[in-house]
Amino acid sequence: MADRYCVFGNPIGHSKSPAIHTRFAQLTGEDIVYEARLAPLDGFAAAVRDFIAEGGRGANVTVPFKEEAFRLCDRLTPRAQLAGAVNTLSFDDKGVLGDNTDGAGLVRDLLDNLQAALTDRRILLLGAGGAARGALGPLLAEQPAQIVIANRTAAKAEALAGHFASLGAVGACGYAALAGRGFDVVINATSASLGGDVPPLPPGVFASGALAYDMMYGKGDTPFLALARAQGVARLSDGLGMLVGQAAEAFFVWRGLRPPTQTVLAALRIS
Repeated sequence: MADRYCVFGNPIGHSKSPAIHTRFAQLTGEDIVYEARLAPLDGFAAAVRDFIAEGGRGANVTVPFKEEAFRLCDRLTPRAQLAGAVNTLSFDDKGVLGDNTDGAGLVRDLLDNLQAALTDRRILLLGAGGAARGALGPLLAEQPAQIVIANRTAAKAEALAGHFASLGAVGACGYAALAGRGFDVVINATSASLGGDVPPLPPGVFASGALAYDMMYGKGDTPFLALARAQGVARLSDGLGMLVGQAAEAFFVWRGLRPPTQTVLAALRIS
């Protein structure tokens, strides 16, 4: 029988992860079945236990469960421990192992697919939840001039900045405090786009030649990318490349093989 994997989220109907992992399996000859599962907002842990009982071998985790997934794990990889959030679960006789492949997928997309420079650049990271946690370590490893975390609740951003302060120049503030500051790369790590919303950014946060990047994806511009375009930003990208990159990393964690990503990403772009 094929090994079973899934992605948990709420909402989950928009997820392209089943199509990505099915294609990875075809390209590598691995015998797996991968599905999307809607977990109740108050029932994530039970949903994971049910999947394990059904023979599940591993799972991806998307919004809003990445921090809860961290707390659920019996063991953590170093990058998951650093992030304080988990997007990849592996199940074996030792329990649940948590990993975080989000940051690796994001950086690979920025550097390889978008040819975006990160070293010595000013980076603005919007949001202080699980997605931001997963991104910070790999972003700081690229030695930007500074990363500023902005969040509706400034105290949450400040706590997150403190957690990563030993890795590089990282600051934090509320959205209003961004007035008068410009950034070379602005990354939306909030889930606002899923609800048709945008973070309340003051004008001017996009420096000349800036890249606006939304970790979310959809048909056409996300609300965040539409805002950036309206403010004159020419370099725009959604998170589809990140999704494929983190999926490839998760596939490697589970199967020990690195699937090719470029053909999968190209097919998703035209589907």
